[in-house]
Amino acid sequence: MMLEGKTALITGSAQGIGKEIATVMAKQGADIAISDINLEMAEATAKEVAKLGVKTIAVGGNVAAFNDCADMVKRTVEELGGIDILVNNAGITRDALLMRMKEEAWDLVLNVNLKGTFNCIKAVSRYMSKQRSGKIINIASVVGEMGNAGQANYSASKGGVIALTKTAAREFAVRGINVNAVAPGFIVTAMTDKLNEKMKEELTRQIPLGKLGYPLDVANAVLFLASDESSYLTGQVINVNGGMYM
Repeated sequence: MMLEGKTALITGSAQGIGKEIATVMAKQGADIAISDINLEMAEATAKEVAKLGVKTIAVGGNVAAFNDCADMVKRTVEELGGIDILVNNAGITRDALLMRMKEEAWDLVLNVNLKGTFNCIKAVSRYMSKQRSGKIINIASVVGEMGNAGQANYSASKGGVIALTKTAAREFAVRGINVNAVAPGFIVTAMTDKLNEKMKEELTRQIPLGKLGYPLDVANAVLFLASDESSYLTGQVINVNGGMYM
């Protein structure tokens, strides 16, 4: 098992891509801290993941608040015995054309997606530095690399996550910590399920492989970056997008 004996904290993992990441890691032996702003949903997911035979805890909190992030990390260490992997998956969207975008929508998305990633990295850094090892995987997005109309706030936040990934990788390499990012393209989620068939066809035409991705595609890339098999990778962005951006 690739992650046997490891402990992972995954933010925003009560549902969607984060839940898939937690499930894949648990199947490979990792103990899991399910973190989400919705504690009730996190607790339900933790119970579900625990059925795979690993230890799990549910931790509520808002990644935009540093004290919440520090508490997430502290509880993971105290209740699961350590922390080897951090996956910064928590994120939100508040889409609108730039000319119509409200300041509140800009601030909210940047605070959760970018500041939240910074907060969690900072909170976990002293634990990983002390043990001279760790894997940090940040979930970015294809729109952070190529932009997308109607998503000025989201694309800016995810572009910032990519830059933050590269800087953190340089700073923490000497401490034995690998920092990488995964940038998903269009992935089948509850959000894409709401699109009509015409919109799905238009999306698919932009993808050379001719199909949308699935949460498992993203989770498998994260699993690789969390494992020892990626020990010589740091500061990299793995694009899981069907060739939409190369």
